Amino acid sequence: MSFSMPLFTSRKALAELSEREVLALAIANEEEDSRIYMAFAEKCGEEFAASRKIFEDMAEDERGHRQSLFEFYRARFGEHLPPIRREDVRDFLTRRPMWWTKILSPEKMREEAAMMELQAANFYEKAASQTLDTRIRELFLSLAEVERSHQKTASHLVEEHLTEDAQADEAAARHRQFVLTYVQPGLAGLIDGSVSTLAPLFAAAFATHDNWNTFLVGLAASVGAGISMGITEAMSDDGIISGRGSPWLRGLVCGVMTTIGGLGHTVPYLVPSSWPNAFHLATAMAAIIVAIELVVIAWVRTKYMDTPFLRSVFQVVVGGVLVLLAGIFIGSS
Repeated sequence: MSFSMPLFTSRKALAELSEREVLALAIANEEEDSRIYMAFAEKCGEEFAASRKIFEDMAEDERGHRQSLFEFYRARFGEHLPPIRREDVRDFLTRRPMWWTKILSPEKMREEAAMMELQAANFYEKAASQTLDTRIRELFLSLAEVERSHQKTASHLVEEHLTEDAQADEAAARHRQFVLTYVQPGLAGLIDGSVSTLAPLFAAAFATHDNWNTFLVGLAASVGAGISMGITEAMSDDGIISGRGSPWLRGLVCGVMTTIGGLGHTVPYLVPSSWPNAFHLATAMAAIIVAIELVVIAWVRTKYMDTPFLRSVFQVVVGGVLVLLAGIFIGSS
């Protein structure tokens, strides 16, 4: 048996709905928005307690409006609600899918909530100006006023819960999350790519004195290390208990930074061998880039890991130089 999709949908315009359908739609919208706010609250968790409280209160406010609308509906039309949804109404505003909350920060979620209320109010006001039915117009204007009141309530809740201390706590939590999700795996990748590829690259360079073959070795080492480090980081921790974020995001960051770290001192060997002193020029450029990479690693460790800069430079440089010398020694033997 096969099914065919209709070429055209039978969705109605908002102005074509009956008063009963509009009211039922408003009730469904209030319930859906309360669920979105609760999803925001769950996403905030304990780390962003102030923002979580804001969304919990907004969800409760939406449920209160939903109850008021339903009581008005029940007095006019009885208990049964017609099965009408946003998707059934042409040009009606739709909400983002719930997985969207997983990639939103508390600030973005607050902005999303404010936009939700503003869009709803604007849409009801526009619909009121288009309909000729006075009862429906009054209902639209009433719903618009409800949404405007939501905006004012949201602003009040932000002022009430998001104090300076709460903002400072959330800023610290965001910084910690950024370090755990991006900086740590990125730094691990950069160190591995910048240091571990030195030995095979310079071993090939001093063994062959051929820029192109050296570049191919460095490219293979960088890409291979990037894939290996990315998979290792993704498999090492699912992020649920540690709070380090998505394993695949961390793996991607780590893998990309590993590859970049290796390619930095590999690219100079694209210098054509036909150039005068091509090998020595490429090797000198690669050595300079290695020094820059090691300083960058030391700076990142100082900025995000609270490691004293001179100590970090010493640790990174000593390790890098040892690997570099090992590659030169092996390649020259």
